Amino acid sequence: MTLPLLYTYRRCTYAMRARMALLQAGMAFEAREIVLRDKPADMLALSPKGTVPVLLLPSGQVLEQSADIMRWAFQTSGDVGHWWARSQTGVNLMLQQACDGAFKHHLDRYKYPQRFADALEREHHRAQALQVLLVPLQAQLQDLGQLGGDSPCAADIGIFPFVRQFAAVEPAWFDALPMPALQAWLAGWLTHGLFLRAFARPSSGL
Repeated sequence: MTLPLLYTYRRCTYAMRARMALLQAGMAFEAREIVLRDKPADMLALSPKGTVPVLLLPSGQVLEQSADIMRWAFQTSGDVGHWWARSQTGVNLMLQQACDGAFKHHLDRYKYPQRFADALEREHHRAQALQVLLVPLQAQLQDLGQLGGDSPCAADIGIFPFVRQFAAVEPAWFDALPMPALQAWLAGWLTHGLFLRAFARPSSGL
């Protein structure tokens, strides 16, 4: 049986959420870890954009976006536990759009200001990232615990890798924020079995 082939990079936020979705959905797949400075020709032939994740399905279809991989994983598996369906509510969609849009813009310039000609002071991008995602995320989590309610949904695993990356830039500053629900949510995911499996170094497959 030919398995779906996932081109991935362990620390990439987009690839991380794709792996977590595939694992949670119970979809068997082969993980192929790439080297960023030496991207494999077969991956580039499938997806000239040259970024991960890229999922090659046995049918020959190629999924090039992490959100598409997440949706495929949950819908193909029957969405047990309604992980995908519960992520498609109004608030969760708004949070996911903010994460992939304005938050990611400011996160990149906060973490890697030297890479961007349009980067302003790091503190500016840190403050903007806080307002566009972390403040509304804290408000949602203080009532629910998880974005899926009492249990997680695809929105949780879609956003978590980016908040993890943000918090790791200045851990002491992040830990001092008056955002206990957000900090507890992040801490819970950092020790969650699903994340630990997804973050393990791949061997021949997952």
